[in-house]
Amino acid sequence: MSSTGSGTYEGFTAEERAAMKDHAREVKAAARHASRADKAAEAEREVLAKIAGMRESDRVMAERVHAVVTAGAPELAPKLWYGMPAYARDGRIVCFFQSAEKFKARYATLGFSDQARLDDGPMWAAGFALTEVTAEVEERLAELVKRAVG
Repeated sequence: MSSTGSGTYEGFTAEERAAMKDHAREVKAAARHASRADKAAEAEREVLAKIAGMRESDRVMAERVHAVVTAGAPELAPKLWYGMPAYARDGRIVCFFQSAEKFKARYATLGFSDQARLDDGPMWAAGFALTEVTAEVEERLAELVKRAVG
C-alpha cells in the first residue's frame, strides 16, 4: 500500500490492485473445474502459461524454479496465487515465484509461506532474491524446497 510522505494512506498501487484481481479470477476458475484431477491439470497448465508469458529473464528463472520444485517436492501442486506461480500442499501455499516484472522490482523472488518448514531458531529467511538461476542456485533451491515440505 502506498502513502504520502506525511504518512497519509493513498490506497493500493496499480500492481497491488492487479494482483488482487488476478487472485479473484484464480478463485473463480478453481471453483469451475470439475474433478480433483481436472483441477490439478488445469492449475498446472495455468502456471505454465503464466511462466511462458513472462519476459525472458523472469521466464528462464521461473522455468528452472518450476522444474526444481516439481522434481524435489512432487507432493506440492502448482497453482496460480495472486497471478504468480505457486506450489501448494492440501490447497495451502508453501512457496511461490514472484517475477521482477510483477511489482517492478530489480530482482525476482522465491518466497515461502508460514506453511514452509524452514524454521531455524527465533529468526529465518522466508524469501530469497533471484537474479539468475545457476546450477549452484538450483541446488540451494532444491534443499530449501525439501526442507520446506519436510
